Amino acid sequence: MALKLPRHRRQAVPERDLADSAALRADRYSKEDKGDKPREKNEKGLRWQLPFLALGLLRHMSASSNIIHDCDEVFNYWEPLHYLLYKSGFQTWEYSSEFALRSYLYLLFHMLVAGPTSWFYKDEKIQVFYKVRLFLGLISTITETVLIVALSRKYGKRLATYTLAMLCLTSGCFFSSTSFLPSTFSMYAVTLSSALFLLEKYASAVSVSAAGVLIGWPFSILIFLPVTIYSLIKGSFKKVFLSGLITSVSVIYMLIIYYYGKWTSSIFNLLKYNVLGGGESHLYGVESATYYLRNGFNNFNFSFILALLFVAFLPITLKKYTPDLLVVVSPIYIWLAFMSLQPHKEERFLYPIYTLICVAATAVIDIFPDIFRDRFSTEESFMVKVAKVLRPVFLGLILCASHSRTFSLLHGYSGPLVIYKHLEHHEDASPGSILCVGSEWHRYPSSFFIPSYVKEVRWIDDGFRGLLPFPFNSTLGGTAAAPSYFNNKNRASDMQYLHDIDACTLFVELDLRRPHPSRGRDLSKWETLAAVHYLDRELSPAIYRSFFIPYSWHHKNVFGLYKLLRKIPQNNVDQD
Repeated sequence: MALKLPRHRRQAVPERDLADSAALRADRYSKEDKGDKPREKNEKGLRWQLPFLALGLLRHMSASSNIIHDCDEVFNYWEPLHYLLYKSGFQTWEYSSEFALRSYLYLLFHMLVAGPTSWFYKDEKIQVFYKVRLFLGLISTITETVLIVALSRKYGKRLATYTLAMLCLTSGCFFSSTSFLPSTFSMYAVTLSSALFLLEKYASAVSVSAAGVLIGWPFSILIFLPVTIYSLIKGSFKKVFLSGLITSVSVIYMLIIYYYGKWTSSIFNLLKYNVLGGGESHLYGVESATYYLRNGFNNFNFSFILALLFVAFLPITLKKYTPDLLVVVSPIYIWLAFMSLQPHKEERFLYPIYTLICVAATAVIDIFPDIFRDRFSTEESFMVKVAKVLRPVFLGLILCASHSRTFSLLHGYSGPLVIYKHLEHHEDASPGSILCVGSEWHRYPSSFFIPSYVKEVRWIDDGFRGLLPFPFNSTLGGTAAAPSYFNNKNRASDMQYLHDIDACTLFVELDLRRPHPSRGRDLSKWETLAAVHYLDRELSPAIYRSFFIPYSWHHKNVFGLYKLLRKIPQNNVDQD
């Protein structure tokens, strides 16, 4: 007979104790791991209306008030667009059919708005200029809205809201969002492809990446590599690969447009010139290796430093944001390293990563409390509570500094746009007038600002020894022309200047009150039709010219005068 041992019944745990234990575990999880896991997918996050309205308002302000930051925007994009619309405008050597480095497909994309607008505003070319800018602002608004929604759904409303504030108010995003440049188009594509990647729409993300490289800027392929590679890994390889391939083939087919009088590929020509041909961009100026670091700080102040620190907190960021956000922001470091090695540097070359800088910076601000959190404590430390308070405070300081920077640039350097707008108010000038521009040729805002009574715009020799743009020559074939005066060595042509200054009817100049003579000071030959203040960068202190500080900005900075002059008829002088 089997021996039966007495059974010891386990003592029952009161239901109240079970509830308290569960609550303690939940509390411990909420305090230790709050925000460390991705948000549940069923959370909707921010709705699209708020970011769309906020970004739309700021992009509208940018379109209407933005200055032109680079003469390349004017002569390589606004002027060819003007020629397609009105059969007049300046041509650069890159658009000579001998070199054919620029794509007309990028211009035709903007013709979707510029064409109908030019028909509606037949005698108001300046309206076409600003309507194209509004179109650019709309694209920026849409792509950035998708990014904000994607961030909110994946990582929560706080990160999305902070990023929205950065996109709206940082100087870099305010100015780049409505610039007519391929690097800006690449920025739109980077923003949208990153958003689609976070939404796990991998095939669409790769398609947008392909379009951004081929329609925008071919060299930006380095920026799209992380999202493209990771999309191929995480998504259906066949579907993602075919999506990118079909988009690439379609765009390449459209790129071979018969505008140069022959079938040619501007992408191949550009790569041939810069890579196979060794490239000679150094002819247009070189900068030190720290140029982009200084430039990034000017446009994003401390948020740029925070963006660079994203990788310094990888143990926290990887746990809180998963590898996906690291994939999205990694192009910042790839692009900065690559571009800093190039001798020729320009501010617009950083445009493609501007939205990513905002994302990386806000992610670092968001993890401030996590840096000080004790992982083995159920109670938050004093430093964690302070860090939570500092998040909005630090963000606010960054945005105030950015807004100050934006105001300084708009108030200090908007003179050229203001002065050229004055031309439309002086139609009493004789038809067939010649507008002359000397050393200020690089601030020429485009032929969209030139009214019909001005017969032509001519350059005056004020000491510049590089190659200047020439008017498109319809006699030689217009877009298909290969004029002999163009070269790819930046050598000046004897034909680029008007040597008889007496033929000038109107003149635009910048008078910085320096010892060298100013034509506007000769009151016997010229009368001033309009003049506005222009900030003298060389004589103004760096802190005051860089940021708009009330009261001090006007008193500490030095200003010159941007002038529109009209030649006094000689018979009037003789009568006096």
